[in-house]
Amino acid sequence: MLTQEQIAEIREHLEKAQNPVFFFDNDIDGLMSFVILRRYLGRGKGVAIKSFPELDGSYIHKAEEFNSDYIIILDKPIVSNGFLDEAKKRNLPILWVDHHEVDSSYSGDNLSYYNPIFSHDKSSEPTSYIAYKISMKKEDIWFAMAGSIADNYMPEFKDEFSKLYPELWKKEINSAFQALYETDFGKIIQMLAFALKDRTSSVVNMTNFLISVNSPSDVFIENEKNSKILKRYSQVYKIYSKLLENAKNIARSSRKVIFFHYGGDLSMSADLANELSYRFPGKIILVAYIKGTYANVSIRGRIDVRKITLEAISNFEGATGGGHKNATGAKVKVEDLPKFREFFERSVENS
Repeated sequence: MLTQEQIAEIREHLEKAQNPVFFFDNDIDGLMSFVILRRYLGRGKGVAIKSFPELDGSYIHKAEEFNSDYIIILDKPIVSNGFLDEAKKRNLPILWVDHHEVDSSYSGDNLSYYNPIFSHDKSSEPTSYIAYKISMKKEDIWFAMAGSIADNYMPEFKDEFSKLYPELWKKEINSAFQALYETDFGKIIQMLAFALKDRTSSVVNMTNFLISVNSPSDVFIENEKNSKILKRYSQVYKIYSKLLENAKNIARSSRKVIFFHYGGDLSMSADLANELSYRFPGKIILVAYIKGTYANVSIRGRIDVRKITLEAISNFEGATGGGHKNATGAKVKVEDLPKFREFFERSVENS
């Protein structure tokens, strides 16, 4: 965990930021990190990062568009040198808070980087968990719970949350993914995750809604502010359900490694991989989303899949990847996908 001194330093950066732009990863942990800090600070614009695997230089124009005086990056393990260089040219300070396992920390005249993986206990609490420790606003505990659970992490304040919102919880919840797939609160998380898979204007409307809500139950109550969230959830859920059933059929006949690939307009590889890892514990999950000449692969497993992922991508030109020990992602050329799969299957057999 970050030290209290580091938390205080982050608060100082936030106070200096009069008109910040928040760049956050396009998942629930990233979203909740932004919402918590935006509610804490009371100012700033948010931009969901849809480029994979890095925050690339094309996003710098958002800082110009918003006339921002500070850049805040949340839950993103990789930022391109192009983006960092452009920020430096504009004399924009950067506060970067992440929790992914990376090889080294980042530094620069205008860059302040915080990641618990470099703390004495080498922990990796989700970024939304860190954001909550920064704000410590009790009314925002559910945002931190949502981001943590979505990242398969059960925070120590779960009992406090369950007392505040017993109608959304169950007594016997032993894991984060059990909460995600077996409680009403998990349904809220999935609703917001699917609503993130929409056009930029709709995502902006959703973040504005979340910044203003008083309770997680507000997400369920259909009104003018959240009707688009519920509609988008319904649309995406239909597609997701079909893909999940197809993936389950493959999983039932798979030995150690479950490999599922699909195409289309919606990237749901991480969502599918997470649920498959819960439904089929003990198996290694590879879900590949194919679009154009590249495949984005979400990988889950109870062994060190990060190590295998890094070894695998070193064999293929243009391949990138990384993440956590039990949950990683990779981007490979479609033509290399069969060999990438073979490398994983061979590594798992030999592990």
